[in-house]
Amino acid sequence: MNILYLTMSRIERITRGIYSDLLRYFLDQGHRIWIISPRERSLNLSTGMKDVDGVHILGVRTLNLQKTNAIEKGIGQFLVEYQYRGAYRRHLADVPFDLILYSTPPITFPAAIRYVRKRNPSAKTYLLLKDIFPQNAVDIGMMSKSGIKGLLYRYFRQKERKLYAISDYIGCMSPANVEYLLSHNPEIGREKVEIAPNSIQLLDACPIERGTIRSKYGLPVDKPIFIYGGNLGKPQGIPFLIDCLNANANRNDCHFLVIGSGTELPKMKEWYAETKPSSVTLMERLPKQDYDPLVASCDVGLIFLDHRFTIPNFPSRLLPYLENKMPILAATDPNSDTGKIAEENGYGFWCESNSVEAFTAILDKMLKSDFKEMGEKGYKFLLSNYLVKNTYNAIINHFNR
Repeated sequence: MNILYLTMSRIERITRGIYSDLLRYFLDQGHRIWIISPRERSLNLSTGMKDVDGVHILGVRTLNLQKTNAIEKGIGQFLVEYQYRGAYRRHLADVPFDLILYSTPPITFPAAIRYVRKRNPSAKTYLLLKDIFPQNAVDIGMMSKSGIKGLLYRYFRQKERKLYAISDYIGCMSPANVEYLLSHNPEIGREKVEIAPNSIQLLDACPIERGTIRSKYGLPVDKPIFIYGGNLGKPQGIPFLIDCLNANANRNDCHFLVIGSGTELPKMKEWYAETKPSSVTLMERLPKQDYDPLVASCDVGLIFLDHRFTIPNFPSRLLPYLENKMPILAATDPNSDTGKIAEENGYGFWCESNSVEAFTAILDKMLKSDFKEMGEKGYKFLLSNYLVKNTYNAIINHFNR
């Protein structure tokens, strides 16, 4: 098959991640891949095609979409689907596509997808639903359904509905995602919605020396380490994470490692500088080649989500924890099923992210548990549910009927 993948992430080559792993798996199965990806104006690059490792990548010159002011970002998001449509018309109009694949965020692709579909009437369109926007922005106070901000909400809600309508199939991350989508969008037929989870392709494991890696970063070698790795933004409920760390800042029976970047990192730095907690280490984001061995040298993975969410998020940070045979502690809103699935399958504990006492209780419970046994259960669950072949099969089955 010829597959077109539209993304707002800058892609120069297929590396590693939930989208790259899936595309590589398609490639390994003999399919042909084209990608449309942004080239922000700060790069000073024009729109153009390049072939890398058997993948055709069309880079489209856009406004700056990240790390820029709100005005440019907003205008850039508005223009991008028309820029993509124009780039497709100039560079890819003669390529017959069988599958048009795209993910959220963003939700601003309907015009581009509709245009590509018109040129390829027999192609199937598939949405990988990773982000339920704009409701997630409303939940954490970044958008409102009323007043002036309500105009923005209604604009994006209209875009969201158009995206769902133009999608032949919608792949959701978990059962809770499926039920939420259907209950809040009754116009969507259940037959077009399915589970296509966040997934990864396992690599050959390289042996690591846990003690050496821990010593390299000044981490204790004689205590279990609980790691929180990834984005430090508003969706993660960083104030609650800080409260939990503060309550356990000077424990002698474990250590906490927080590593990442994001809009809330300054809050973490301020707390860390003022408190100087003996049982917590804060580090900024590391290159992936350094980050992966560091994760593998830890014992338990931490997941945090803001308690205000009404939408069921399913963080992809779970995957490297399970890949490294680590159990998890999840503190989330009651709508997410991340922690509930972990408890049901024996690889983690869960509490709501509004009680420090509840978090400390599951922390104590974890410290009395068998990390290895729970980690093995998580790894087996990963093998059965979260490998790219699972997501691939969900998609490709629509072509085998």
